Amino acid sequence: HKRNLGQTQAMQTGLQVTRGDVIAFMDGDLQNDPADIPSMVKKLESDQLDLLCGWRKNRQDSLDRTLPSRIANWLIGQVTGVALHDYGCSLKVGRRDVLEGLDLRGEMHRFIPLWVANLTHPSRIAEIPVNHRVRSAGASKYGISRTPRVLLDLLAAWFFLRFRERPGHFFGVAGLITGSLGGLILTYLFILKLIGEEIANRPLLITGVLLALVGLQLITTGLIAEMLTRLRSRRQPLLTKKTDAMLWMKGSDDRTE
Repeated sequence: HKRNLGQTQAMQTGLQVTRGDVIAFMDGDLQNDPADIPSMVKKLESDQLDLLCGWRKNRQDSLDRTLPSRIANWLIGQVTGVALHDYGCSLKVGRRDVLEGLDLRGEMHRFIPLWVANLTHPSRIAEIPVNHRVRSAGASKYGISRTPRVLLDLLAAWFFLRFRERPGHFFGVAGLITGSLGGLILTYLFILKLIGEEIANRPLLITGVLLALVGLQLITTGLIAEMLTRLRSRRQPLLTKKTDAMLWMKGSDDRTE
């Protein structure tokens, strides 16, 4: 890139220009050990995996980096169901025919296993302990100050993983709940009006109208999102376009023993 666009964009560009059957990701801060890559590729192929993540089991970082990382790893595993010890380790190897389906944006590089789990079966994602060195140059940009960004990225990842193909369910349910509350309030006020009560100056009237309008907007947004999803799906190739050569079927026991 002509200017620094960040780690995520650098990894996405690498995915677009690579030509090998297996892709390896690694930070340039000299903390990862390139010597781990051959053994990771061997395990990827022998266990018929689609993604193998590094696990910095003996991490050489200070507590202000390791503690937030452990909390984030636990939280991501609880929210998504894809439990790994070290989401933050950039040392990963994967099959290009699976990874080329990724569309990394923002700071989503730390959630690569989640996006891959949306493209293949989670049983084809694993991790392996790797070496980790003490930082010898440069300054880390990660720490507890990035926690809000991680939480926002996690929320976005959770939404796309759950509702990517059915966004109308998310917006529709929220719209029905909000609209129903608004409808109940307006019905209650209408009954009061029928029996002669004054409702024009009641804050509850404005609340009911707003809830009803917000509910209608959410439902409409869900319908638009569903139409956009259908249009996107028609333009994209099937995810199974190259799976014949991989000789696997979906299931928790699909690896070679």
